[in-house]
Amino acid sequence: MKDQQNYKKHIDLIWTIANLLRGPYRPPQYRRVMIPLTVLRRLDCVLEDTKTQVMKRYSTLVSDEKYDAETIEKIICKKFNLNFFNVSGFTFAKRSKGMFASLLDDPDNLSANLNKYIAGFSGNARRIFEKFKFEEEIEKLDESNRLFQVIQEFKKVDFHPARVPNMAMGYIFEDLVRRFNEQANEEAGDHFTPREVISLMVHILYTHDERIYDPGRVVTIYDPTVGTGGMLSVSEDYILRHNPEANLELFGQEYNPESYAICGSDLMIKGEDVSHIVFGNTLGSGRSKNGAVDGDGHPEKRFHYMLANPPFGVEWKPEQAHITREHNELGFDGRFGPGLPRINDGALLFLLHMIAKMNPSPDQGGEGSRIGIVFNGSPLFTGDAGGGESDIRRWIIENDMLEAVIGLPDQLFYNTGIFTYIWIVTNRKRPERRGKVQLINAIDSFVKMKKSLGNKRHELGDGSDGKPDHIGDITRIYGDFCEDDTCKIFDNRDFGYLKITVERPMRLNFRVTRSRMERFKHTTYFTGLIKTKKRKDKAAQKAEMAAGIVSQQEIISVLETMRPDFRNGNVIMDRAVFEKELKKAFKKAGIKLDAPMKSALLSPGALGERDPDAEICRNAKGDPEPDPELRDTENVPLPDNIPLPLPLGYENKKTKGKLDKSALLDLVRDHCEAYLKKEVLPYRPDAWIDHAKIKVGYEIPFNRHFYKYKPPRPLEEIEADIKTLEKEIVEMLGEVTRD
Repeated sequence: MKDQQNYKKHIDLIWTIANLLRGPYRPPQYRRVMIPLTVLRRLDCVLEDTKTQVMKRYSTLVSDEKYDAETIEKIICKKFNLNFFNVSGFTFAKRSKGMFASLLDDPDNLSANLNKYIAGFSGNARRIFEKFKFEEEIEKLDESNRLFQVIQEFKKVDFHPARVPNMAMGYIFEDLVRRFNEQANEEAGDHFTPREVISLMVHILYTHDERIYDPGRVVTIYDPTVGTGGMLSVSEDYILRHNPEANLELFGQEYNPESYAICGSDLMIKGEDVSHIVFGNTLGSGRSKNGAVDGDGHPEKRFHYMLANPPFGVEWKPEQAHITREHNELGFDGRFGPGLPRINDGALLFLLHMIAKMNPSPDQGGEGSRIGIVFNGSPLFTGDAGGGESDIRRWIIENDMLEAVIGLPDQLFYNTGIFTYIWIVTNRKRPERRGKVQLINAIDSFVKMKKSLGNKRHELGDGSDGKPDHIGDITRIYGDFCEDDTCKIFDNRDFGYLKITVERPMRLNFRVTRSRMERFKHTTYFTGLIKTKKRKDKAAQKAEMAAGIVSQQEIISVLETMRPDFRNGNVIMDRAVFEKELKKAFKKAGIKLDAPMKSALLSPGALGERDPDAEICRNAKGDPEPDPELRDTENVPLPDNIPLPLPLGYENKKTKGKLDKSALLDLVRDHCEAYLKKEVLPYRPDAWIDHAKIKVGYEIPFNRHFYKYKPPRPLEEIEADIKTLEKEIVEMLGEVTRD
């Protein structure tokens, strides 16, 4: 109870200080000042006991002129067991025999001294703090005559570790970040995942995993889109509550400067190694620039647990060149071997990146890894068979890495009201889960918030304050691994299908009439006869076009000789017969009937016309020619007994259109023919399957599996409602008329 009172006291005090900013700042902008100053005050309190000794040692090392700045930092941190230090000569509140002074001692130079104080931090702390761009806020506070008053109030806040331990300070900081982000709800979704969503992910990821309970074991946790660090913080809190002796190492990467600074500050406040949080774009080119890592910030690391909430529906065009090159050149030796999603949504790229950072599976002699990632609905089903998204799903499912998908309610997030889904991906499934995927429908598990925050109107209950324990219930459903109305369990192959191309034969009748000759005149072949390929030689152009006009006239003249034979409505129902007539006419005129001309004349857009009663058009081998307009595709489930993974590679630049399907076709040919016989031939007896065009697809039709048919209301009931409404409208109109 005392800890809760202290916690609330500090939060309320900082919130009171924030009200001093009203005027120069709008409430959504308070965090620009309050979060950096909270960090500074905590760091100041942490260094309070060693400040004098550090200053003396630093002065000695600098005067010796034996070491560079980086070496001096390492010496001091090691000697005093610090992760960072400050040698500016200033503090918020204390003085010590002239070694350093309070920032408030010189009000006229407070702005300059505060900047010097920040510059006096060791490199790791300074690099994080610089991302706040706090010097701009110092100038604004100074100009608006708020700086002295705000610093004076912060001096009264005691964050000394003896009074506020690291974990408690972490809670305070996280709560402030949450409150300020909620206040700035127009931006919150860019920086902040709702805490109850993270809590659910953490419960699902860790509750039924024995590794976190092993005392002293090093456990690594990673978030490639770490944001403000919420997933790392909640993971740390959960694991340490269940195993205080756990040895945790937290890692992350973030490209938004403010979010990176908040996350790094949170780790500093807790005494964590801030070098584990990298600033930069996880999907970048691999080249560092302007102090940021443009690419994987932990290229040699593998992690036990990974969590992420990547951006929804954000295009990856800026990274396209590098990612495509890595996919084509490195294949499965890189991160993106299975395929690439469409350019307008790169969420699946983050999952592929995380899978590439898994430890080897137990079957390979490793410890394996577990991943929890938040997606919108797009990665479940977008992309056609053989396309990037489908191939990514195929690779994950066929290699038995998809463990569960949990459908969440809509309106959970601050900047979007859409439905979202948690994917659990792992290469160390429990025995009973191998070869299976669990779908959990939790879209109705929410309570309405008393006050909406942006698009966030719903939240998951955690059992507190009289709310339902949705988080506990969903975790139990996941752990029980039993089917009911909200939980379905499928074999991996249930999500795969064969996209077959069903062909039907071309059937054409033929006549030579004015209208069909006009159609021929509009074909690409005919109009192309007078298009010149000469670009510079005007005389050659003229000659070429003139020759083309002559060719056109000759063709039309031949057709005119044939036209009288069709004046009485004669129609030839067999292309082979008409082709002989055509050859005879052109031979008689002394004009060569080459293949392009013949193809254009016989096409259904010229002298031919589709006719279901005509004879089938056949190629030189006597096989039926398919009619593109009658072509159809069917999605056929995989055979029940087919082994996974399927004997089929993945598309890239080297294999595009050249995948060897022979082994796959041997497995599925009879299955597809049986489908054709049962589902198609009774209605279209002339149809056949082009097996060379068969493609494999994977999708997760989540909503279809949980759909429940609701019959429409009886017409009598609807009619009664309409009559009631009509009566009410008439009464309301009567009141208006009387008034």
